[in-house]
Order: sequence, then C-alpha cells, then structure tokens
Amino acid sequence: MAICEGRTVIITGAGGGLGRAYALAFAAEGANVLVNDIRRDAAEDVAGEIRELGGEALANSDDITSLVSAQRIVDAALQAFGEVHVLVNNAGILRDRMFISLTEEDWDTVMQVHLKGHFCLANILGKRWRDQAKAGQTVAARIINTSSGAGLQGSVGQSNYSAAKGGIAALTLVQAAELARYGVTANALAPAARTSMTESAMPDVVKKPEDGAFDAWAAENVAPLVVWLGSSLSGQVTGQVIESQGGRLSLGDGWRTGVTRDKGAQWRPEEIGAVLEQLLAEAPKAQKVWGS
Repeated sequence: MAICEGRTVIITGAGGGLGRAYALAFAAEGANVLVNDIRRDAAEDVAGEIRELGGEALANSDDITSLVSAQRIVDAALQAFGEVHVLVNNAGILRDRMFISLTEEDWDTVMQVHLKGHFCLANILGKRWRDQAKAGQTVAARIINTSSGAGLQGSVGQSNYSAAKGGIAALTLVQAAELARYGVTANALAPAARTSMTESAMPDVVKKPEDGAFDAWAAENVAPLVVWLGSSLSGQVTGQVIESQGGRLSLGDGWRTGVTRDKGAQWRPEEIGAVLEQLLAEAPKAQKVWGS
C-alpha cells in the first residue's frame, strides 16, 4: 500500500525544483497535494502533471508570508480534500551579497519569505491540529521545514540567507518540543540539489553529468526522505535536521554545551584569555563556513 494514501500535503514553492519533485513523489505514494507557488502557471503545470498520472492535486498561488493569505491556502486544501496532514515549507529566495553590501530590502525580503513564510502556515495548521487533539481525535501531523548547509555552517555572501535558515533550524526544535503532545512532528531538511536557486549561485557545481553517471544533484534524490517524513510511519522522528544530497543522508549535530571550565567564582578579565585558549584547544573544530 502507498505510504501516504489518504493523506493531504501542502507544499510551498512547488512549481519547480525540489518542491515539484516532492509533489510528484507524494502523489505517487497516494497523497492529495496542494501545489503552492506564487507563479500560478508553474503551480498549474505541476498539478496537471499529477492529475495526468492519476493523482489528486490542486494548484494555488496565494502568498505564504501573511496569516490572512496563508489561511486561504489552508481553506483551499480543506475544501478540496477535507483535511491537511502534512506541511512542507519549501519556498525560498536568494538575495546574495557580501554582508556590508546588503540593503535593508535584501535583508527583509529574505527574512519575510523564509522565516515568516515558515511561520504562517505552520501556525495556522498547528492550532488546527492542537484543537483536534484536545477534542480527542488521533492526530498524526507532520511539519517539514527547509534549512540549509548555509544555515548550519554559514555561507560567505549569504549572511541574510544563512541567518534565516539557521533560524528555521532553531524554530524546528521548538516546534518539535511544543507540538509533540498533540501528535505533531517537526523536522527540517538541509537539502543539496539542483534548483533555480543553486543554479544561479553555483552553476558549475550542480551541473548535470553528461556521461550518464548518477546525478547526485537531482532534486528527485531528496524526495523519498520528504515523503517518508510526511507519512504516518515517521511518528517517532522529530526535532531533527537531516542533510540530504544524492544517496547521502546525515543527521545535523546542532549547538550543544561543549567543553567547560567552572571556577566557582567570578573570572577576572586577565584570566579569560588563558581559559578560552584551553577550551578552544580541547573543543572539536567547527565545520568551515561555506566559501571560506
């Protein structure tokens, strides 16, 4: 039996790239799919592909960055399919510049789409799932967020994007802790794939191989993980950040309290240098910032 039979998923930014791959993969596993993308034609094309293959899909182009318009997305899914079980927050944009060259608009636009875009739909659906759980219904809901290696390690020329994606990783941890009691899991992806965003940022790196070799940058490689996380089989996995590229899956190892010195009293300023030198010598080395 298909692992998402009877489940409904909302996928943002699903008109191309990773979102399209997720939408097709969810439909192949029996899910009803709301294909959300601000590019209406792109959303219609993907929804049409799903229907041609015998699946159920609805195109939607409402804005994900306000609660009012996000409510319209949820209402459309409920009207078409009766319930929503899975949210895949995938939509994103880039405004790449070195930090001191960023404009206020570059900063605000990236935060609006990534951070606020992750908030609005999850907030609306989280309240719905909470109310269902409190009413005695069994809930097996899933929030799947999109972070990035840039958010986990940082990326030169992408301070706005890195900050937003790091915020999404932290948001995921809090969602997982707060929503577990209602039958809701929250996990984040850090996918590496060929999309319009990565092709604009690093075209030579993500180029499709011409020799028929395994295409490690194909968006379709990430889709099986997303579909499994959206299924009812994944209820024991929450609060994770999972990196995925090609045939590789890795668990992100987040910030944690590391090596420690406790004097048991207040440090004097002249003591700090030696203590930090000892701590840095003992601590594992951090991964390098991308591009450094």
